[in-house]
Amino acid sequence: ANARLPAPPPRAQASRPSPAMGDEPHHECGFALLRLLKPLEYYEEKYGTSFFGLNRMYLMMEKQRNRGQDGCGVANVKLDVPPGIKYINCEKSIDKDPIKDVFERVQRMGADKLHRAPPEAVISEEGSTRTRVDPTWVKENVPFAGELFLSHVRYGTDSDNTIDRCHPMLRESNWMTRSLLLAGNFNITNNEDLFSSLVQIGQHPRELSDTVTLLEKIGHFVDKENNDLYVKYSATGQAPRTCFSLIAENINVARILRRASTDWDGGYCIAGL
Repeated sequence: ANARLPAPPPRAQASRPSPAMGDEPHHECGFALLRLLKPLEYYEEKYGTSFFGLNRMYLMMEKQRNRGQDGCGVANVKLDVPPGIKYINCEKSIDKDPIKDVFERVQRMGADKLHRAPPEAVISEEGSTRTRVDPTWVKENVPFAGELFLSHVRYGTDSDNTIDRCHPMLRESNWMTRSLLLAGNFNITNNEDLFSSLVQIGQHPRELSDTVTLLEKIGHFVDKENNDLYVKYSATGQAPRTCFSLIAENINVARILRRASTDWDGGYCIAGL
């Protein structure tokens, strides 16, 4: 399978806007969310690569290079994989050229895994010497071979430019419906108040940053939605595993976001998985 990044589009002139920020997001940070709507084998057959989604995300980040040169991150979620299979992958970079660094690193990871596919996963095409790797094996074993992608370029508004500051931010759980990935461009003006509200309900946020605060604020209502639905389905006599399947089918994301954002103040544009 082709593991080469596509040629990047012409680069926009990099710009550094004034560090002064108001309540609204400005020309800082950029992000994109991508959902592949067809089975992965469709993209393999049509485009000859197992990394169609990843290649498209790379091009979208290059298009937004002028929105952030301090860091880049990309995350992928695989849908409908069996237990025991890693379904969330996330890589970040604060290299001199973070977009190129993170996507080339991810491509190498995937290409290396493809090259080590077992013989039983390799399919010979009839009437040709060409071979390909079984799409089911690819999805279950190759990182970033899922259907959902979220990527972000960072424009730092402080001097602490570390990997931990790069998006997407991950709040991972052993229960799939409680895991959360978040990326965005925002300036929350009442962050200390939101932080205090998390402490008041018993949380211990790991840092006083608006990114972590929003992640945990949304995460709190993700947990509450899960708890409420589990109580509802458990009360009808459903087994725990069935309860969580029903939660996945009926979780109300719009309600979670309405509850989480009630007391946010500032400007924000956010995407999540």
